[in-house]
Amino acid sequence: MAQRCGLAVPHGVPVLAVSFLACVATGLELSVNNHAADFTLSTGLSPAISLSCLVHNSSQAEELLWYRGTGQVDLKDGNKVNISNICISPVNESDNGVTFTCRLARDKSVQVSVTLDVQFPPQLSGEETLHVEEEKDVTLTCNSKSNPQAQSTWLKDNQSLTLQQSRHKLYQTSEVFQLSISKVQKSDNGTYTCVVGSRLGNGTRDFHLIVEDKKTVFPKEAVIAAVVVVTITILFGIVAQKDKFFKVW
Repeated sequence: MAQRCGLAVPHGVPVLAVSFLACVATGLELSVNNHAADFTLSTGLSPAISLSCLVHNSSQAEELLWYRGTGQVDLKDGNKVNISNICISPVNESDNGVTFTCRLARDKSVQVSVTLDVQFPPQLSGEETLHVEEEKDVTLTCNSKSNPQAQSTWLKDNQSLTLQQSRHKLYQTSEVFQLSISKVQKSDNGTYTCVVGSRLGNGTRDFHLIVEDKKTVFPKEAVIAAVVVVTITILFGIVAQKDKFFKVW
């Protein structure tokens, strides 16, 4: 094995090429959880999962490095040579889509990556009360993460909501579900339920919509204008009658 590393390399060949040939000659490679190539690990929310990185075909002690995304993971001294293990505890929603990479310290091009596919049901609960003036617009918003992506439906008073194209609008992304109602009416009073569901389960959130009477708008601008007009009229009247005032005095 050591003799195979001592390949005769022509003068002038770049150092990177020499390193590549040496790795090919020895067959040096890594595996993570018995996978020699990048892979995706599907898991649910759990107390912990472990990843084990192992050096293959090595004739010497090889130091290993672990990365979470672009950040290096701190390893204890006894957990770096030829085999290295890391534990992710607990596994939660924030770990979904995160890539962990094991690399050879002396040649970081030798690596294996694992991307976590953390599956979890929609997490949605609680209730909210909204007071809206009649003929105003209102938007009900559900914020919910899930994997796989969930679908939403809306209920009113525990019955399927009949959507009116001219007054109701739905908006949905992977994390936001919205119902907008334009020019609310008294008949819109009631409890609206956002139901978010996937094959892993459902989540709900209630919105108690209270439509209040339309408030009478005080014509402030009109009153101000009227006061100004009256004031100017009085002033002009005083100016027009000033001679009479002077005679009286």
